[in-house]
Amino acid sequence: MGALDLMPPTAAPDARTALEGTVRASYGRLLALLASWCGDLTLAEDALADAVERALRTWPSAGVPRNPAGWLHRVARRRTLDLLRSAARRTSRPLGDAVAPASSGTLPDETDPDALPDRRLELMFVCAHPAIDPGVRAPLMLQTVLGVDASRVAAAFAVPTATMAQRLVRAKRRIRDARVPFRVPERAELPRRLPPVLEAVYGAYTVGWSRTAGPRVRESLAVEARELAVVLASLLDDAEALGLAALLCLSSARLGARVVDGVLVPLDEQDTRLWDAHLVEQGEGLLRLAHGRGTPGRFQLEAALQSAHCARARTGRTDRGAVLRLHRALVDVAPTLGGRVALAAATARVEGPRSGLDLLDVLAEPGRAYQPYWATRADLLAAAGDDAAGAALARAVDLTTDVPSRRYLERRHAALGGAARDGVRDA
Repeated sequence: MGALDLMPPTAAPDARTALEGTVRASYGRLLALLASWCGDLTLAEDALADAVERALRTWPSAGVPRNPAGWLHRVARRRTLDLLRSAARRTSRPLGDAVAPASSGTLPDETDPDALPDRRLELMFVCAHPAIDPGVRAPLMLQTVLGVDASRVAAAFAVPTATMAQRLVRAKRRIRDARVPFRVPERAELPRRLPPVLEAVYGAYTVGWSRTAGPRVRESLAVEARELAVVLASLLDDAEALGLAALLCLSSARLGARVVDGVLVPLDEQDTRLWDAHLVEQGEGLLRLAHGRGTPGRFQLEAALQSAHCARARTGRTDRGAVLRLHRALVDVAPTLGGRVALAAATARVEGPRSGLDLLDVLAEPGRAYQPYWATRADLLAAAGDDAAGAALARAVDLTTDVPSRRYLERRHAALGGAARDGVRDA
């Protein structure tokens, strides 16, 4: 389940609004606190879900507590104790496992999670433990630490929802059965565990601004992912952790200019006055810290690309040659489909549209259902004066569900004069 999956469909409006906001803002911290305390991720999820249900029953009549997150934390801990002591758990697990920490018996009514250590990073490293299947580590972090529901996690990793849900359940059982310790690993263990942690934070940021999430969820998740990346960078002093934090700061800086009047604004057309100068400065500082610490990795190179684009706010122009060199270096390190499509676009801006189209032609088969492939192809065909641009753009529109992006592409399609979309769907 995800953070907002805990919410039943009906509740008193005021109580529901307060609870939604609390769950959205505090789910990851609350779950991490509970899981690190009891050592059982599934148990912590169940207890937190019970606390949310109790809030919906009691808050409408008793009023919203002064500290809603603290109230949920207190109730969930007490529910955890009940579950640990239940006859069902005593008969299914050794008696020693049913003993909760000695300090758990008394909890103040206004327990404040913000006054307690932030256990989210510990939980992320738990999810990256060698005992967990590598393919489910990042999805598990997305769901448990950042509250992304299983359907969105499945979509992000191109896996059926039922399949992903089964994998997540198995991974949580594995954490419990293998008695994985809830702690940040020693420095010698970090090289094995850090990459999936960074991927999960990056994935959360991407999902946070994806076409499938609602506006408030998108904003909350993207901000939380960026903050986690900065915390990781400050704690670990690792080059790629610094690169990821820089990347998310620099990317976030432009989000306020990304959509105007409900329509996507391409990067090159964005008003730089709408960019967040503080986030740009923070990102540049993190990127400088990462520079020179060995061979740049994927996140450092992506951050450097963001920096090259953000420089337009100072210089009034984009250094296309530098952007192309960075794209080439990035594809050498991480030859993803998205990276190769972006390289084609960058090549076209320096060497002409036909050079970019040559690179896209190689990607025709993997790009058949990939929206950026068709949007980029349409751009380059139009720049080359090729009438096939309209058909490619129509295909891109068909593959776009994000409303601002779709509106932008539809306007471009109309400006090109359009093409018979029925024929394009079979392309």
